[in-house]
Amino acid sequence: MKRTHYSGELRLEHVDAEVTVCGWVARRREHGEHLAFVDVRDHTGLVQCVVDGSVDVRAEYVVAVTGTVRRRPEGTDNPALPTGEVELAHCQVEILNVAEPPPFPLADRPGGGGEADVDEIVRLRHRYVDLRRERMQRNLRIRATVNRVLRASMDEQGFVEVETPMLWTPTPEGAREFVVPARRQPGNFYVLPQSPQLAKQLLMVGGVDRYFQIARCLRDEDLRADRQYEFMQLDLEASFVDQDDVLGFVGEAVAAATEAVTGQRPSIGTMTWAEARDRFGTDKPDLRFAMELVELTPVFAATEFNAFKAPCVKGIRVPGAAAAHGRGRLDALTDRAKALGAKGLVWLKVGASGQLESPVAKFLSETEQAGVVAALDADAGDLLLVVADEHPLVCSVLGALRLDLGRPAGAEKAPHQFLWVTEFPMFEGLDDDGNPVAAHHPFTMPHPDDLDLLESDPLAVRSQAYDLVLDGWELGSGSIRIHRSDIQARVFSALGISDDDAAARFGFLLGAFRYGAPPHGGFAVGLDRLVALLAGEDNIREVIAFPKTQSGIDPLTGAPGTVDARQLDELGIRTLPKKA
Repeated sequence: MKRTHYSGELRLEHVDAEVTVCGWVARRREHGEHLAFVDVRDHTGLVQCVVDGSVDVRAEYVVAVTGTVRRRPEGTDNPALPTGEVELAHCQVEILNVAEPPPFPLADRPGGGGEADVDEIVRLRHRYVDLRRERMQRNLRIRATVNRVLRASMDEQGFVEVETPMLWTPTPEGAREFVVPARRQPGNFYVLPQSPQLAKQLLMVGGVDRYFQIARCLRDEDLRADRQYEFMQLDLEASFVDQDDVLGFVGEAVAAATEAVTGQRPSIGTMTWAEARDRFGTDKPDLRFAMELVELTPVFAATEFNAFKAPCVKGIRVPGAAAAHGRGRLDALTDRAKALGAKGLVWLKVGASGQLESPVAKFLSETEQAGVVAALDADAGDLLLVVADEHPLVCSVLGALRLDLGRPAGAEKAPHQFLWVTEFPMFEGLDDDGNPVAAHHPFTMPHPDDLDLLESDPLAVRSQAYDLVLDGWELGSGSIRIHRSDIQARVFSALGISDDDAAARFGFLLGAFRYGAPPHGGFAVGLDRLVALLAGEDNIREVIAFPKTQSGIDPLTGAPGTVDARQLDELGIRTLPKKA
């Protein structure tokens, strides 16, 4: 090989060794006609190379540099660099390729890792340059580590990796699918899989017992910071298991991956869906800070204040925030609450002697004021926010305000907080025909204690579905599946799905289940989200090599693009004129 060492690995133990490093020129500095410094960068880092004489290289030239490792002269060490105690001396520089000036600087200081403020579209259009950044190199290698450890953990737990098809049959459930025309069957289409859900259940019928894969999934949904058209997930399914077994499999794999990246093995708590909503206002709570929602309904059970005459009254305490919230900020908070669906927002400041300061304080009895302070464990200088309405609305509004006001600065550096959320509702709301709507999918097993409610009170039925949450992001979801035809028929009936509809929509899966489906359950972990959080990023595009923009465009390749008329003819497709 041309190189003997990587640039970022040279240390004092290499002093006096003759080495060759290869990489890109990060910076060149001339010291008169007789001395030049060339910083050479590869994915491991940067090393300073000293050239006797001048050298005609520029930023991003591809070079091989041969020299002798020596300790830097006294007083010239660079503690900001891992290689900052050494340099290469008496260097010979071989130019392997020249380069045009890059479209944006890769760092804003020598060897820095600091980045200039570059427009994201420019970065993505020149992604091959952007990937040279220290940040991007680190993120992609974190991703590789996570994948490697997850695979190893699945293997150790007795799972077998099986690839499932990318060309699948259209299904009526879930998100919008990407459609692929079938050239040899004009007028028919494949779809790209939203997930391997049905395929992995068929593998359980086939006796695979424990399956996993690092699966590519595709959904034609609007993009955002934590969503791309195509995404990766650790997908798994196991037979003859219950919910605790599945949580154990996934928890072990995710904990191992987290430890490999951060050096700390996390614990994973468990909370029911109802408890999470009640305490944090959301089914994906960020547990890195407190500020829980507190029940105040009993405090105002006999209130004369009309705004608090509601089925549910809850509040949150924002510690020490009273002074920082003048009338303008309080009005903005009220507007925010109304935008979230609340009729209004009551704010109260706790004064120096514990008294409540608020336009509504005069409408509250002394007992009610003391009750609010006691229930919220409030101290002088705290800001208290109260919402009264139906329970779901109160929780969602205060949950959003909690995130707006409570997440501390530097939260991304706090220890990661994983949480299992269990016992999700089996159904959510009613459709236009008055039938319950499946909250997860129609093959989710109801909670065993709630089977008798399927016909009498379906909206009260809990499911054996569960989510994994990390730092306020939903990492993935799963469930124990229905494997008994009698229970499946009852669920279909509750959903208003007739036997004929079930056969048309899910016939191949139901047909397979007639041949002996074992009890089974599974899960899928969103790898893009997991890696982003472990890398300290708040956008999954920063951990994907070639992502799309939020509008679904690839600035690098120009995708999506057009195809020529001959190819459309082969596929039997005609396109509509573009809308004016």
